[in-house]
Amino acid sequence: MGILTYIAVGSNLANPLNQVTTAFNEIGNMPKSKLIKKSSCYSSSPLGYKDQPDFVNAVVSIETELSPHELLLELQMIESSHKRERSFPNAPRTLDLDILLYGDLRIDEPKLTIPHPRMHERAFVIFPLQEINENISVPPFGDIAKIARGLDPENTKRIIL
Repeated sequence: MGILTYIAVGSNLANPLNQVTTAFNEIGNMPKSKLIKKSSCYSSSPLGYKDQPDFVNAVVSIETELSPHELLLELQMIESSHKRERSFPNAPRTLDLDILLYGDLRIDEPKLTIPHPRMHERAFVIFPLQEINENISVPPFGDIAKIARGLDPENTKRIIL
């Protein structure tokens, strides 16, 4: 069908767990796209700006026929429907959707970078990504199990529903 793509989903405002689980359905309803798998939800402490609530994070895989730029626009429309505001870097947010991987494609543009440039540093991305694909390789960093072993799990906990 389409290109296998991984998307990070996060929220720390307005009932974050509901924001994330609602986004799963909305991502699955995007045009020319099919939800393949979703991870468990994880709680994590904020990075950067610390004076904000903890986050709920997850990762989904989709198959999509949308181009990377079309996909980005669709994800931004979903964020907007959740009243996402971009007040400053690392600000609290109702919903954050990031393209992590889009097949083997590499893009480095001002508004779109794939693979996501900091995903390998973030346990709240790597742990749920590993949960849905334990054999994935993260360019240019390699095997996800190796990346996960190098991350501190202390502030990233799986949420048992």
